[in-house]
Amino acid sequence: MNPWGVIGHDWAVEHLRKSMEFRRVRHAYLILGAESVGKETLARAFAMALNCEDPDPARHPCGVCAACTRIARGTHPDVMYAQHDATTGALKIEEIRAITGKLALKPFEARYRIAIFRDFDLARPQAQDALLKTLEEPGPASLLFLLARSTDANLPSTASGMTQTPEAILPTISSRAQVIRLRPVPAGEIARALVEEFKAGEEQASLIAGASSGRVGWAIRALQEPDLLAQRETALDMLERIVAGPLTERFKESDGLAKDRLALYPLLSLWQTWWRDLLLLVERADTPLTNLDRAAHLRVVALHCSTEQVYEALNATRTTLHTLMTTNAQARLALDVMLLQYPRPRVPN
Repeated sequence: MNPWGVIGHDWAVEHLRKSMEFRRVRHAYLILGAESVGKETLARAFAMALNCEDPDPARHPCGVCAACTRIARGTHPDVMYAQHDATTGALKIEEIRAITGKLALKPFEARYRIAIFRDFDLARPQAQDALLKTLEEPGPASLLFLLARSTDANLPSTASGMTQTPEAILPTISSRAQVIRLRPVPAGEIARALVEEFKAGEEQASLIAGASSGRVGWAIRALQEPDLLAQRETALDMLERIVAGPLTERFKESDGLAKDRLALYPLLSLWQTWWRDLLLLVERADTPLTNLDRAAHLRVVALHCSTEQVYEALNATRTTLHTLMTTNAQARLALDVMLLQYPRPRVPN
């Protein structure tokens, strides 16, 4: 682990460290990546480094001064977090306006006054527009960190015919911020961190790292909350049951899933990794699989699917996730359309 406490994104840490060293800190950063890949950890560490009270700049963030410890705990008055609607998960325009109003004030005690917007991809276009004035006329001591999930973060970039879905961020926003894309962290690096930093057993660390899809935050939580692994098993079991079952069973599952819209985001992200693995197997790619514990079943299914079928299912999952995250589309209808595009391979029992 580097001195910033960020696992697996050394290049991003070095980039931000040099921006401080050469006094080229931007007023806004858009950090993109999969759910729990480390976006907030990086933003928080950068906020600590910018406001660290250690007299030696080379030691920023020191992690022990009053500013660092309060930022780490989330209690520093100059580091604000926007709150999402508890029901819909959306980042509302009223909240953005409230945060930008506070951001315009001078720092109480720190060098910089910082606003962190988690899951900015859940902000509607009108809400994003509320940031434009702040982005165009930033205060001399204010910074914005926009954290957004990238729906294509776990897709195989070398698969034939694969295209990129635009991010759910307006061009007027992304063009006014420095974009930092965090990619999934290699399983070996995550496993090593779990053993060295969190005292996990090697076998346990390897299992969790392999199931994490490169998401450091998820791996750490899974080590501390074993139920996460059980939830993952249940979600993948459901997908395999859906693929093997008739349309009537698919729609029954859809009805139940649609009742909890917020739970669909991590679920569909996980399902993307399953279809990704299947696509890699169908195309006989050398890229390592994400869901290694499902490899045997995936290899059997791959024998009964074409590249076009798997790609269509992967793209349907990805599109549905993007639609649910960025629009008010009915979850049940979106899921039904997605499931209709899933193949029905005739796998022998």
